[in-house]
Amino acid sequence: MGISMQFRFGRPRNCPRRCYHHNMKPCHRLAGLLVPALLLLSGCADRASAEDIVTLALDVPPTNLDPRIGIDATSERLTQLIFNSLVRRDGTSNLVPDLAESWEMPDSTTYIFHLRDNVRFHDGRPLEAKDVVYTFRSILDGSLLTPKASAYRKVASVEALDESTVQFRLSEPFAPFLWNLARGAIGIVPEGSGSEMAEHPIGSGPFVFDHYFRDAEILLRANPDYFGERPRLGAVRFKIVPEAIIRALELRKGTVDIALNVLPADMAEELRESPGLRLMDSEGTNYQYLAFNLQDPAFRDVRVRRAIAHAVDRQAIVESLWRDHARLADSILPPTNWAYFDGVTRYAYDPDRARAILDEAGITDLSFTYSTSTDETGLLVASVIQQQLREVGIDMEIRSNEFATFFADVQAGNFQMYSLRWIGGNNDPDILNYVFHSGMTPVDGGGNRGSYLNSDVDGWLDTAQSVVDVETRIENYAMIQKAVSDDLPYISLWYVDNVCVYNERIQGMRLYPAGDYEFLNHIWVEE
Repeated sequence: MGISMQFRFGRPRNCPRRCYHHNMKPCHRLAGLLVPALLLLSGCADRASAEDIVTLALDVPPTNLDPRIGIDATSERLTQLIFNSLVRRDGTSNLVPDLAESWEMPDSTTYIFHLRDNVRFHDGRPLEAKDVVYTFRSILDGSLLTPKASAYRKVASVEALDESTVQFRLSEPFAPFLWNLARGAIGIVPEGSGSEMAEHPIGSGPFVFDHYFRDAEILLRANPDYFGERPRLGAVRFKIVPEAIIRALELRKGTVDIALNVLPADMAEELRESPGLRLMDSEGTNYQYLAFNLQDPAFRDVRVRRAIAHAVDRQAIVESLWRDHARLADSILPPTNWAYFDGVTRYAYDPDRARAILDEAGITDLSFTYSTSTDETGLLVASVIQQQLREVGIDMEIRSNEFATFFADVQAGNFQMYSLRWIGGNNDPDILNYVFHSGMTPVDGGGNRGSYLNSDVDGWLDTAQSVVDVETRIENYAMIQKAVSDDLPYISLWYVDNVCVYNERIQGMRLYPAGDYEFLNHIWVEE
């Protein structure tokens, strides 16, 4: 279910063309805390380990390592290393074989997959068609409570034709079906797997789960019997470090080897020149947005949303807070996606236009609450947006909570405006259905948290899902993106670059557009 990989404005990495000095000061304060602390440690040259064990910093722990359940970015990135699925995405997000060597579609609602015959689970059991069937039936029959169930609601049946052949029948044509079978969206578990899978996952992937010390570390060891390209590392330790400044200090000290997308931009830039460390930056597809509760009286008038869009100086935020490690976005789909549409309505930074729109709407005292997590970067962005809106006469109060509480409020519709980030899921255009179809609210298992309703958009989404003709799908997705840019249930902010600070002893480093951990399959340690 490619659409599931979503994370928050709080999974820390977020963040406005006139460059306000106050926009920059918060980042400089962070840097001011970091520099003297780093100087204190400048004589330290400790290595994480003399072995081929690499330590990667996490800012938050996973919520659930059962690949049928976990939908947060940390969980899905880790389960991609532990589990396989029928297909996987390559470095350019195309679908390629994984457990299935090949597949065919005899008709528009039937998919037949032919499995590899040399795959074993980490406990030694062979992976067979019965395991694939069990994985999906446990989701479909309701025996497993999972937010991923909605992705497979059109599966009418799944059965093993023999030990190495699996057949899916759908209730109706569903063009995104293969994407929902990709590694990361789902993983194949052994037949009979129950709740223990969340705490002690058993997969068939390139890394074997060793242990999880809650809120401290997760250790994965290389799978010497992996059927694909085997990791060159012995093990990877995922160290959970909630504070950004501590993550930076541990990198400098050598007790952490890799920090991918978990450092504020100023900290990453400070570390660029540190002895023994390197910084790698690449364009990413992870998408940041502002979302409105369209049931709230403050935001029912689209003119209010358009005024806010003109009042937020996205470019200034990218330059001052993100240090140019982001690119402005105009659609939830990245420009590299085959369904991306360039003809959307754009909202340039124009505070005078914002004031005029509010005057036209007769609004003189707009005030509301902006919800965010306690993440440092998210709070900095919130404070900048607060100041920019104040300049056009809008009063925005910031309410921050620990991420789990913040996200629960968002899912329950207990918000007026918030910001989050879609990570990885926006590489599949079916995310437009997940986020904007009126029948995909959180109650329905979807991501339409602001209760957006446009009957034309619903019709185009239904058509795009039910036809396999690519040109027809592109045409419908274009109309959807244009309508959404006019209606503004979301204000697109930016696509965040992937920024990785790592120890120079790590060789073979490369980054993937969605910021996945697949690079761990290819790197090695050079002492």
